[in-house]
Amino acid sequence: MEPGLTTHVSDGTATVTISNTGKRNAMTVQMWRDLPPLLARLAADRAVRSLVLTGAGGTFCAGADIASLRGTAQESQGLAVAAEEALAAFPKPTLAAIRGYCVGGGAQLAAACDLRFAEEGALFGVTPAKLAVVYPASATRRLVRLVGLSSAKYLLFSGELIDCARALRTGLVDEVLAEGELGKRVAEFSAVLASRSLLTQTAAKELANGTWDVPPDEAEERSAHWAAEARASGDTAEGAAAFLQRRPPRFTWPAE
Repeated sequence: MEPGLTTHVSDGTATVTISNTGKRNAMTVQMWRDLPPLLARLAADRAVRSLVLTGAGGTFCAGADIASLRGTAQESQGLAVAAEEALAAFPKPTLAAIRGYCVGGGAQLAAACDLRFAEEGALFGVTPAKLAVVYPASATRRLVRLVGLSSAKYLLFSGELIDCARALRTGLVDEVLAEGELGKRVAEFSAVLASRSLLTQTAAKELANGTWDVPPDEAEERSAHWAAEARASGDTAEGAAAFLQRRPPRFTWPAE
């Protein structure tokens, strides 16, 4: 089977699967190139309420397919950064479902997701020091925000792999599931996301990700924008009515 990215949409969740099973789902140059337009299509699809990124078989992604990078290392890093940034900018909730190895470029992709659920036995590593590669500034900044300065330095300086328990302690993963339970838990959580306000989720994601890098006044302006959008959509009133009537809300944002 040729390496590539496959997509399946069901019950509001788009599942994107990294498939290069002969090489632990390492990302080829073409796969890096294909990810941003794929994400753009899914972002525009009204049927998609959230996105799950996972790997085929028993592993998530072991990084970049080194054989495909020969002679194109600089270009490939640029493509990887563009793919990672496209994933981080995806406007709807994203979740990495991780089994096995989550290393190098795979760890970058996982960190670019909003949340990470991992199966027991998964291993995580940030490995540029093993290859004398300078980790991209955007990926470094994201890693520091996610796990803190000391843990980020440990991962970057050593290139050592860490297990699920340590990943959970540092904040690199949000939940660790017993073997065989990951798929069920991801499906359950995706259903929860689909039942909530997409407007709230989209606003919260923008504000949580953006307030680090903008002046406070600009952040307040964006918060006010989203509050006005919520009122105009009618979803705020619907949420309150559903709560009082003890029924599931029927949110309609974004409108047709």
